Amino acid sequence: MSLYDLIVIGGGPGGYVAAIRAAQLGLKVACVEGRGTLGGTCLNVGCIPSKAMLSSSGKYESLSHLAGHGIAIDGARLDLDAMMARKDKIVGDLTKGIAFLFKKNGVDLIEGWASIPAVGKVKVGDEIHETKNILIATGSEPTPLPGVDIDEGDVVSSTGALTLPEVPKHLVVVGAGVIGLELGQVWSRLGAKVTVVEYLDRILPGIDGEIAKLAQRALSKRGLKFQLGRALKFIDRSDEGLTLTLDRVGKDKEEQLVADKVLIAIGRRPVIRGLGLEALGVSVNARGFVEVDERFSTSVEGIYAIGDCVPGPMLAHKAEEDGVACVEMLAGQAGHVDYNTVPGIVYTDPEVASVGKTEEALKDAGTDYIVGKFTFMANSRARAQGETDGAVKVLATPEGQILGAHICGAHGGDLIAELVLAMTKGATVGEVAATCHAHPAMAEAVKEACLDAMGRAIHA
Repeated sequence: MSLYDLIVIGGGPGGYVAAIRAAQLGLKVACVEGRGTLGGTCLNVGCIPSKAMLSSSGKYESLSHLAGHGIAIDGARLDLDAMMARKDKIVGDLTKGIAFLFKKNGVDLIEGWASIPAVGKVKVGDEIHETKNILIATGSEPTPLPGVDIDEGDVVSSTGALTLPEVPKHLVVVGAGVIGLELGQVWSRLGAKVTVVEYLDRILPGIDGEIAKLAQRALSKRGLKFQLGRALKFIDRSDEGLTLTLDRVGKDKEEQLVADKVLIAIGRRPVIRGLGLEALGVSVNARGFVEVDERFSTSVEGIYAIGDCVPGPMLAHKAEEDGVACVEMLAGQAGHVDYNTVPGIVYTDPEVASVGKTEEALKDAGTDYIVGKFTFMANSRARAQGETDGAVKVLATPEGQILGAHICGAHGGDLIAELVLAMTKGATVGEVAATCHAHPAMAEAVKEACLDAMGRAIHA
């Protein structure tokens, strides 16, 4: 058996990108994946199928608004099976695409679940493969809620929420984070009553508070109901459905909700069980993340880790950046990820996009800053499209260096890219404002927010 330069354990966004980049750099590479298809959680049961469902459900919901555009629609109906088939085809095509990229770049695919019996050895089934370096890219899974049985039938994780056979009458979503809001909006658009239950007194923890409030207001207008400051104690099952007992946080008061489906979406946790890390002496922190240094090295020489199983944002694109930087350093090149410029996006309608520091973080740190804001209500393209909810918010030093940017609005996930680039290259709010933006365009709101930070907004 030939000796590999690198074996990557996990074929998700971090793992498959790392494997391809390592092969491009001349390393002999194999990638181990036990799912049966490449792409990991993101491509198979996460980012991609959820976005497909968001797109399809958005088109269905838009039918009810076309009358305002002078378009009459009669006889439209929902074909959920066809919608699911479209989602599955997109996933299938993309996973096959990664397999093609492996062949194109000379990456060996080893199918099965891996363990690490010793440094330099990866066991898959009964076979042991030898390698100079091992990269752990095993990703994450939904965090369970103690005392709640997720059966993927009546009580589902994000995986089960993507394959419901019919539209629920009442779906309760536990957790007002990215996953809960996105999947909640999917089923709300398709006709379900959706109630979002959140332990905190706000939605989207970690997002700039002002932007989160704009998002909650917009999502409420679109049909989502929110029960904030409530903890799920337990779920009773009966012929009538599911009865959730909620505890009012800090109030010593119980409430009940009745639903036919419940989605548990309280976060994700790293998947590292079965690898044999404890026996190897690989350091894992109290939350279950593999500890690594700036080169993604674990506490055991020759073993590296990236993506969701190490500390940091649990995002597919962050995992990709980790993977590229890690293997480039392995190959003797420079590699670096600036985690302050990793954007985060919630693909609801309206979208929520953020990069850098929130206003709350700047206040807590005692940082001197200026703020620029511009609402989409004042943007001509947004008015023409009927997408006026939300705003762009920019935070900068008094000298104009951008510290953070936050958007609630249509196409926010695309608009944030300009501000990510500006932060990466050290551009100031003045330099962004001095850039000619096409008219009419949603991106003019970015320019105006930067102008506002300098006290020079034109259209506000």
